[in-house]
Amino acid sequence: MHTIVLATQKGGSGKSTLAIGLALAAKQAGFTVRLIETDPQGTLSNWARRRNNDDVVVEPIYHAADFAPRLKMLADSGLQLAIVDTAAGLSAATTAAIRHSDLCLIPARPSVADIEATISTVSVARAWKRPYSFVLNQTPIRGQRIDNAANTLAEEAALDLAEVLARPLIVMRNDHQDSLASGLAVSEFAPSGKSTEEVRGLWRWIETRLELSAGNLLIDQVLSAADGVLHAAAEISADETTVLAS
Repeated sequence: MHTIVLATQKGGSGKSTLAIGLALAAKQAGFTVRLIETDPQGTLSNWARRRNNDDVVVEPIYHAADFAPRLKMLADSGLQLAIVDTAAGLSAATTAAIRHSDLCLIPARPSVADIEATISTVSVARAWKRPYSFVLNQTPIRGQRIDNAANTLAEEAALDLAEVLARPLIVMRNDHQDSLASGLAVSEFAPSGKSTEEVRGLWRWIETRLELSAGNLLIDQVLSAADGVLHAAAEISADETTVLAS
């Protein structure tokens, strides 16, 4: 199982909307997905209540100590992908999520305040040696401010821009908020829209970054399950041998 965490200190950066959009994009690409909510504000849970079906499960995990054992249970169950939405600021739950992530996505609007607010999240990811990338979110359609923000993020991270900045940029459009209010992902609300194209493009970028393949993950899980069965059978056989010997 792979775990993707959306985290940043500043509120209003679009973490929840991106988490939902990516979850549905991954599901449509053939992955089994669980949305995990560590934010007591409950944006994902409220979205799920507005939804007409239960094809995407939202699971609240609010305590840091519960995070690792629950991720292990989900991985053992065969889940392929967990996408974690975190609260604004830094908390024990957010730190635990980043610690166990395969990729920490840091959404930021192209403003000085948003970029400055990413520093603490980057520090946590670096402290736990977890890979991270920025997502420029809620951007204007065009403008020099986007280029300036992208260059500033690269300088902050001291990494090559191609590695540190996820693509494509996500433009500010009403589709994102309208889909959230309807209990839908943007790809369901406006399947042929530009916003859907961008979110699906972002998911493909993540797939490439993490070298994901729904088929390969499924094979790995089948093999892992088979190993577990064989291990259990070996233990039973050993127990029976001990009983017979006694």
